[in-house]
Amino acid sequence: MTFATCDLCDAHEDKLAAGTLHVLPPIFASFGRKQSFCGPARTLKVFEDNVLVRATLETPGQGHVLVVDGGGSLRCALVGGNLAQLAQDNGWAGILVNGCVRDAAELNACEVGIRALATHPQRSFRKGAGDADIKVGIAGVAVYPGDWIYADVDGVLVSRSAL
Repeated sequence: MTFATCDLCDAHEDKLAAGTLHVLPPIFASFGRKQSFCGPARTLKVFEDNVLVRATLETPGQGHVLVVDGGGSLRCALVGGNLAQLAQDNGWAGILVNGCVRDAAELNACEVGIRALATHPQRSFRKGAGDADIKVGIAGVAVYPGDWIYADVDGVLVSRSAL
């Protein structure tokens, strides 16, 4: 699918005004070989623990975007090169992390789109805590399972329906 977030915003000003289309703040860095990606959201809420992230990426992605609400933590990474490879191998369209990633060179070699706040060399804890398929908050925007995520070089959009 070819799209431009700028064009989507222009074409759907009514949805922006109605609050069914949101533009995330421009705080996310881009990783992975796919500069543009979109798909329905699968959501996780974790904090400095990536066990659920791995378990989810081990399942068939079917073109979905994994949205990880990591609470905005900048103290460790939730996604690294091995998980990006899982995402690529299992058909995920992309990953959006409200937190950090690591292994940037490995991420950039994968055919998947990734957005995250920053890089951090330390891996996360592995306790298995968190929730899946719930409403999460990403940079002040609510994201529900099934919402559509559109990301390209200009930004990231969250839409209640496919555009």
